[in-house]
Amino acid sequence: MSVNTFDRYGADVLSGSSPSSHRPKKSTPVELGLGMVLEDAMSGYVGAVVGAEKTTAGIVVNLEDRVGKVRAFPLGPGFLLEGKPVDLRLPAKKKSAPGRTASGSRAVAGARARVARGSRIWVEGKHDAELVEKIWGDDLRIEGVVVEPLGGLDDVADKLAAFGPDKDHRVGVLADHLVSGTKESKIAEAVRADPRYRDVVHIIGHPYVDIWQAVKPHVVGIRQWPNVPRGEDWKTGILARIGWPHADHRDVARGWVRILGKVSTIADVEPTLSGRVEELIDFVTVG
Repeated sequence: MSVNTFDRYGADVLSGSSPSSHRPKKSTPVELGLGMVLEDAMSGYVGAVVGAEKTTAGIVVNLEDRVGKVRAFPLGPGFLLEGKPVDLRLPAKKKSAPGRTASGSRAVAGARARVARGSRIWVEGKHDAELVEKIWGDDLRIEGVVVEPLGGLDDVADKLAAFGPDKDHRVGVLADHLVSGTKESKIAEAVRADPRYRDVVHIIGHPYVDIWQAVKPHVVGIRQWPNVPRGEDWKTGILARIGWPHADHRDVARGWVRILGKVSTIADVEPTLSGRVEELIDFVTVG
């Protein structure tokens, strides 16, 4: 490795004397991990890893300091981990257990994604779609089912009217916080009572305020999901109570990246969610 590789460190960071008395320590390749505490050797900035992203200048790693400030640094050499120089690498893509998908289904070797069916699964928002994709994505591709964010249950009647579901174009809807007496439950009941949608539309819900709660708390590193009072924004309230940055929508986005990054298989989400999703998959793939 050339001497230039170590220029970012500076001799005083890696050794207590001049460069003529000691050779720079070799960087150890290390896979990037969420929550990993790193020091940028050049600036001395210390922070926990909250994500990585691709930019026009290359891949950067985002570090969050003790007061919640986040700075981006180029991925690669130039970091200290527990005082030792490391060369950061992106983690290898995790694989499910041999022969199994993330949802626990038997993997089909060499299977290609089927051309999308006419049927759809609608979920309320972007985060819902990303979580479903992460766990059931392999299964859905084999079945040719597309998952689409609905943007809220309020518009479901209009969207169904525009879509025109029938026996070859079924719609399964996964709703947040579908509990008795709520506005959402009344919307669902109205759709179920509509004769046009009998046997071709299935609305089912989970009891959680938001899809975040469907991730088991211990997966995120907390004992339980905090309670957020009515009238307070739920996601920023959650982030505040678990001690994560929560100033604006960017912190909410980073928070979700951290949560989703902890999810690997169906075992990481509550059975109340996984059972509902698999029921919808079965419904839209009948026949």
